[in-house]
Amino acid sequence: MYRKSMPMWRYPLILLAVYGAFWLALAIDPVFRQDWLLENAIVLVAIPILVLTAKRLRFSNFTYTCLFVFFMFHAIGAHYTYSLVPYDDWLRMLTGITLEGRNHYDRVVHFLYGLLVTPAAVEIFAHYGRYPRSWAVLFPWLFMAAHSVIYELIEWAAAIVFGGDLGQAYLGTQGDIWDGQKDMALALAGAAVMVLALAAAGRLPIRRG
Repeated sequence: MYRKSMPMWRYPLILLAVYGAFWLALAIDPVFRQDWLLENAIVLVAIPILVLTAKRLRFSNFTYTCLFVFFMFHAIGAHYTYSLVPYDDWLRMLTGITLEGRNHYDRVVHFLYGLLVTPAAVEIFAHYGRYPRSWAVLFPWLFMAAHSVIYELIEWAAAIVFGGDLGQAYLGTQGDIWDGQKDMALALAGAAVMVLALAAAGRLPIRRG
């Protein structure tokens, strides 16, 4: 029985091992250790939950891949602090092109959050929910909307509690008073893109009562 079950877990275990090695490498000397600790609070909660509930709900390989990619991008943001990720330097080294203006790495990751976490929301609702097909698109999108609002409130509360350089680094508004609203909009746009893509591909699993 144990040997038969191993192939179905091999792929997510490989992803977990690769992510763990990558995370540890970036944990050695982050730019701002206190901000790194705050940013990784989501990781220290989410990864154990995914592992502990895996037998109850084994996500598809596609969903595990999406989560893996999101967590990798998040690990980079946590290492440098989101507003200091030197993607402009990397782009200049590779192409000679220089981007000017605001550091948009946090905006990219908020979009990726909506895009790459939505498949997990779709499969959670399909596993536990019973609802008409017309709601299969709306429920996961509303779930991601609620998550985005909660996360922005947590960021705001952390900035108030910690204040100073740590609060500013964690909040990462870079002087934009509408930063939270823009982040939420990007997350919802990413979620909408993914839900519609899954619907178009016929990959919205529905559990009927």
